[in-house]
Amino acid sequence: NGATGFVYSGLGPDFRQVVAKCRKYAVAYEKKYQEMQPTRLVVKDAASVMQDATQSGGVRPFGISILVAGYDEVNGPQLFQVDPSGTYFQWKATAIGKNQVNAKNFLEKRYKDDMEVEDAVHTALLTMREGFEGEMNENNIQVGVVKGDMKFRIFSAREVKDYLDEAS
Repeated sequence: NGATGFVYSGLGPDFRQVVAKCRKYAVAYEKKYQEMQPTRLVVKDAASVMQDATQSGGVRPFGISILVAGYDEVNGPQLFQVDPSGTYFQWKATAIGKNQVNAKNFLEKRYKDDMEVEDAVHTALLTMREGFEGEMNENNIQVGVVKGDMKFRIFSAREVKDYLDEAS
């Protein structure tokens, strides 16, 4: 229930390894500074972990791309993408994974800076539905939001179902 949430595309074990290291760094930061680690620093840590793997002999690069959503008092809501090379970018809206080019184009046409959370969730679901194979339902997707209360929250299956029903 922190201020930062991660989602990935790629190899699950690689993702778990990167997240475990980032959690360790975040706990150390909070212990030292008595406050939650800002999103940008969480992203830098993830990027550093991923970049280190590209330079270590006998270790393959991580096979993942990560989206990191977070909120901090200074910068407000933020979204970053971290690539396997350790390069990271900040976005207002983006997508990763199998159909990312079409999804990014779809988002680009629909994203607005002044969107309400409800509209942003609907837009995200429409974007996912565009490239989804099979039936998209509350059992095979998750939705997470980060708001001004500085908490990243994953919706319950019931909340996801309600959004999907509204979009139908």
